[in-house]
Amino acid sequence: MNQKELDKLAVSAIRATCIDVVNKAKSGHPGMALGSAPILYTLFSKHLVANPKDPLWINRDRFILSAGHASSLLYTMLHVSGYRVSLDDLKSFRQLGSLTPGHPEYKHTEGVDATSGPLGQGIAQAVGVAMAERATAAQYKDGEKLINHYTYALCGDGCLQEGLSQEAISLAGHHRLNKLILIYDSNNVTLDGGLDLSFSEDVKHRFLASGWDVLEVNDGNDIEAIDKAITKAKDSKDKPTLIIVKTVIGYGSEKQGTSKVHGNPLGEEDGAHAKAFYGYNYPAFTIPEEVYNYFKDTFAKRGEKAEESWKKVYDSYAKAHKDEIKVFEDAFTGNVSSYVGKEPEFAADNADSSRVASGKALNDLHSKVPFLMGGSADVAGSVMTKITDGVNFTKETPSGRNINFGIREFAMAAAQNGMLLHGGVKTYVGAFLVFADYMKAAIRMAALSKLPAFYLFSHDSIAVGEDGPTHQPIETLAMLRSIPNVNVIRPCDSRETYAAWKIALESKETPTALILSRQNLPLLNSSYSDVSKGAYIISKESKKLDAILVATGSEVSLAISAQKILFEKGLDVRVVSMPSTFLFDKQSEEYKHKVLSLSKDKIISVEMLSTFGWHKYANHTYGIDTFGTSAPAKDAIKSFHFMPEDLADFVMKSIK
Repeated sequence: MNQKELDKLAVSAIRATCIDVVNKAKSGHPGMALGSAPILYTLFSKHLVANPKDPLWINRDRFILSAGHASSLLYTMLHVSGYRVSLDDLKSFRQLGSLTPGHPEYKHTEGVDATSGPLGQGIAQAVGVAMAERATAAQYKDGEKLINHYTYALCGDGCLQEGLSQEAISLAGHHRLNKLILIYDSNNVTLDGGLDLSFSEDVKHRFLASGWDVLEVNDGNDIEAIDKAITKAKDSKDKPTLIIVKTVIGYGSEKQGTSKVHGNPLGEEDGAHAKAFYGYNYPAFTIPEEVYNYFKDTFAKRGEKAEESWKKVYDSYAKAHKDEIKVFEDAFTGNVSSYVGKEPEFAADNADSSRVASGKALNDLHSKVPFLMGGSADVAGSVMTKITDGVNFTKETPSGRNINFGIREFAMAAAQNGMLLHGGVKTYVGAFLVFADYMKAAIRMAALSKLPAFYLFSHDSIAVGEDGPTHQPIETLAMLRSIPNVNVIRPCDSRETYAAWKIALESKETPTALILSRQNLPLLNSSYSDVSKGAYIISKESKKLDAILVATGSEVSLAISAQKILFEKGLDVRVVSMPSTFLFDKQSEEYKHKVLSLSKDKIISVEMLSTFGWHKYANHTYGIDTFGTSAPAKDAIKSFHFMPEDLADFVMKSIK
C-alpha cells in the first residue's frame, strides 16, 4: 500500500468511525467531523508532537478543538493515536458517565487539552496557551530548552462570528505569537443555513489586518497541501498563522454541503451511502490494523522519541541549573508554599481601600513568586495591578510578567484559562466588577475546567459614585456566587485582603474572585486565618445574644458601627464577617452553628448590593435591589440608607 492509498484508507476509516459514533448515540454533529477529518489526520500523523503514553508531558504540542461540537472527530483521532479512548468509549459517545461527552472536557478524557464547545473560547484559550509557552520559556536561563512547542487550534465559521474571536485574534497578533497556528475549517455553512445568511466579511484580510500570516488550502481533501501549509506555518518567525482550509460539511453524505448535516446523525442509510462514497467496505466501528500501525509508526513513535530526548535535556538542565529547576518544578505543580509567607503586620490606623491593599499584596508577591504573572483590561491604575518594578510581557521582553490585555475583558479571562491549561504560571486578571458580566462565560469555563484562575474585581458597589448605575454592579456579585466551584471573596479590610491573596494562590482547582472596594476601609479586629473558613465572629455580643449581623466588605465596619448604636438601645448583637459564602458552606455543621447560632429570623444580612441569595442565611436582608445612582460616593451611600443609624433602625424593626 503506497502513501496515497494509506492516506485514503486512514481518512476514510476516521470518517466512517465518526459516522458510526454519532449514529449510535443518535445525537451529535457529524458535519464538521467529516469535513475536517483530513485536517486532523494530517496534523496528528505528520506534525503534532505528543506522547499518548504520557498525555500531560509538559512540552507536548497543544491542540484545542475550538469547534467542540466536532468532538466525535477528536475522540476518533485520540483512539487511533493510542490514547486511552477505546472503541467501547466511542460507542458510548454522549452517554451518562462516558469518557466521550458531547463536547471535549479537560482532565476527563486523556488527550483533551482544553474544555471547549462555546464557540470562540477555544481560540482565546489557544492564545493563552501560546502566551504561556513563550513566557515560561523566557523566564528561565536557557528555558527554551525545556519549553519549545507549538499550539494548534481548529475552528469553524461559527467560532469566527463570535465577538470573542476578534478580541483574541487581535491580542495574538499584537503579541506576534508565531508558534500559534489556527486552522479554519471554512465550509460556508452554519446551523440555520448557508453562511451567506449572516456573514460576508473577508476573513483573510481580517486576519492580515490583525497582524497574522494567512495561508490557504483550496481543497480540504488535499493532504499534501494541508501538510505543506502546516509546515510553512511552523516556520513563521514573527506572526501567528491562520490556515484557511476550504471543506465540504458532511463530506460524502447525500446532504453534504448543507446545514442538514451540521447537527443531526446521518442515519444508517445515508451513513452507508457516505461509506460507499469513500470506498470503505468495513463493518461499523471497524478500523483496519494498517491504520492503527500507521499512527503507531508516526504519531506515537514521534511523541515517545521527542519526550525521551526532552527528558535527557531536562536531566542535564537540572544538574546545571539547580535553582532554576526548583522554581520550574514549583511553577508546573502550582506549589507556592516556598513563596507565600505568614500574615503581614499592619499599622493600627491602616485605612487602605481593599483595591489598594490588593495592589500592595500583588507587588509584594510579585517579587517573591517568580512565576506569578497577569494584568488587567486597561484599568491597572484603578484595579491596582501595576507592578512597581515590573516588566511588560511583549515580543521583545517575553520574560516580562505584566500583561497589558487592552480593553478585551472576555479574551483576557479566556486567555488566562489557556495560560493555566498550559501550566508553569500562576495568573491573575483585573477589571471593574461590573464587567464580570463580559467575562462570565470564561469564568464559568475556568470553574468547569477546575482551573485556579484569579480575578481582581474592583469598584464593587454604589460607592463607585459618579459613574452611576452603568458602573455600579448591583447584581453582579450574586451572579458570581451562583457559579459552581467559584470562590468569591469580599474582604472587609487589608488583613482579609492579604488572606484572600494567599487563598487564591494556594488554590489548585477553584477559581477565585476577589471583590475590592474603591473607598477606604478601616482596619478592623479581623482574622487573617479565619478568612479560610469563609465567615467568623469579628465583633462579639456583650452578654445575651439578641441578633446577628452578617456582612461582607465595606459593610462590616458599617455593621460594627450599628452594633454600638443597637447596644445603647438595648439590643445585644453579634457581627459576623462573611468574606466567602463558598468557603463557609464547606465548614462543618458544628462550626457553622457556632458562628450563626441563632435561627434565621434573628439574622440580618448586610451588603450594599443585591439581596439575592442571602435568604440562605438570614430572613432579613439589608441591601439594594434596584439599580444605583450617579452621585458622589458619600451621597449615593446616604441616599440608599447605608448609614449606621439607618441599619440600626432596620434591625430594631426586624427583630421586634
